[in-house]
Amino acid sequence: QVSVLYFARSAELAGLRCETLRVPRQVTSLQLWEEIVRVHPRLAVIRDQVVFAVRQEYVLIGDQLLVLQPGDEVAIIPPISGG
Repeated sequence: QVSVLYFARSAELAGLRCETLRVPRQVTSLQLWEEIVRVHPRLAVIRDQVVFAVRQEYVLIGDQLLVLQPGDEVAIIPPISGG
């Protein structure tokens, strides 16, 4: 199980700011994204704009292999416009 944190638009689309999800221990960042979208299909619209932060390190969605530990933190970070 990992803690998934949603920020900005991802929180709006998911309808919550955080939750715990059960995901495979070894998973690519793309597979992880697909698992999250399966739970929250509305997130699919930001697929090309979002990055993960896994254990507070940025990870692009792609074929990078992640080895997740129970309790790891995965943040979903869409682009944030500044002003």
